Amino acid sequence: MTSKQTNPPLHYEIRGEGYPLIVLHALATDHRSMMAWMEPLFERRPGWKRIYVDIPAHGRSPVEPWMKTSDDLLAVLLDGLRTILPENERFALMGMSFGGYMAQGIWRAEHRRADGLCLLAPALHRKARTLPERSVPIRDEALLAELDPEVRAAFETLATVQSRATWELFREEWQPGRLLADRAFLSSDWRTQGYHVQCDPIPEDSRFPQPTLFLLGRQDAICGYRDHLAVLESFPRATFAVLDGAGHLLQIEQRKLVQHHVGLWLDAVEREKLAGADV
Repeated sequence: MTSKQTNPPLHYEIRGEGYPLIVLHALATDHRSMMAWMEPLFERRPGWKRIYVDIPAHGRSPVEPWMKTSDDLLAVLLDGLRTILPENERFALMGMSFGGYMAQGIWRAEHRRADGLCLLAPALHRKARTLPERSVPIRDEALLAELDPEVRAAFETLATVQSRATWELFREEWQPGRLLADRAFLSSDWRTQGYHVQCDPIPEDSRFPQPTLFLLGRQDAICGYRDHLAVLESFPRATFAVLDGAGHLLQIEQRKLVQHHVGLWLDAVEREKLAGADV
């Protein structure tokens, strides 16, 4: 960073009114990939203000020339969060994949005013990942042959269940954000030299007592699930669920299970903030 840096505008969309829930998407897509499956959870759950954020270099959140590392991206997200929410307003936080990694950074900085953390297939603060063997139990060759080669490569990389139903959700929810991703930034030295923030967002000796949910895919060969066991002691009230039949796109491949667990986590956060209001 330099003293002359200027933070780019942070794009976000708000749905509903009430208690804030900050939602961060995965790498190389945008907020719509989270909004699509999250919004049905609130059809009968009033009182939540969902804030879907585009991480810089994604969607409509640009990057500036000074932004070279994930620490820079995190600084912009924190600055944006402090603009979106009043200084003392409490909130809950959700992130998926790289968005889950950024959520951990926000959590470390702002956990004293946060009532809950939900992480889906999150990246962790480690360069070496313990990954399961790549598994593709369902592969529709006729479908794959129909796809544009670039889109097919992305779908094959991310999807474990390569069926037409999975593809249709990917096309509707994930692909639009891929078209807006800043490919120059995402393929720059950031990928190899700037991906990891300087300080571990979840230090080994940390303890966060708020309701927490880890949702992981048993067949996730991108972020895995075994390494996450090492951080569980930092979250004494965490639910840790490893979903069979799901890879990295667990909210697409096991949607009902993901929505069920997230719904239970939302219930726990509601109880937490109500209890806090009674104190």
